[in-house]
Amino acid sequence: MRILVVEDDAMIADGIRAGLTLAGASIDCVANCEDAAAALAANTFSAVVLDVMLPDGSGLDLLRRLRAGGDATPVLLLTALDEVGDRIAGLDSGADDHLGKPFDLDELGARLRAIIRRRDGRAATCLEHGAIRLFPAESNATLDGAPVPLSRREFAVLHALMERPGVIRSRGELEERLYGWGDEVDSNAVEVHIHNLRAKLGRAAIETVRGVGYRIKPR
Repeated sequence: MRILVVEDDAMIADGIRAGLTLAGASIDCVANCEDAAAALAANTFSAVVLDVMLPDGSGLDLLRRLRAGGDATPVLLLTALDEVGDRIAGLDSGADDHLGKPFDLDELGARLRAIIRRRDGRAATCLEHGAIRLFPAESNATLDGAPVPLSRREFAVLHALMERPGVIRSRGELEERLYGWGDEVDSNAVEVHIHNLRAKLGRAAIETVRGVGYRIKPR
């Protein structure tokens, strides 16, 4: 999953980046409403971690503008103002969840996975297709019940494909899931990850749709 973190406290932002990257996510960070709006207009994110108090305005105002414009990206609010009224205001502004500071990084990751599941209309915590099962919370997968060793980016590619089996993902879409703004992208990185996944899951597991992209082969 690719997450946008909107937080002006550099220490908090760096901590979130480090924790969620270890959990297999790709993280982009901005520090104000203006940059957040630009990032959301130009990129697709799995979810947004949004601080309420930002240097150039309120995260709630940004959230209201996003929802008014039809942007349904899941949003988790972070705030030091953890009174009941503040939580209600955030949820009524369009937030999917709310977490008060200070917070536990494992809880943040779990809440993000939960709001992404709700967006996708899934109740199950694992993704399953044929003999392949993928567990986002543990960043691992199994084939016929046996563990499959995956690198962080191999897991990210498989996760993107298994979210919607049968749906074709272009190379550009997969690169967006794999790399943040500051990451160097090798020209054939996606192809290498697909090759490695086929070696581990079977060549028939992932189908190439020539000139379009890749998909988990429909049953």
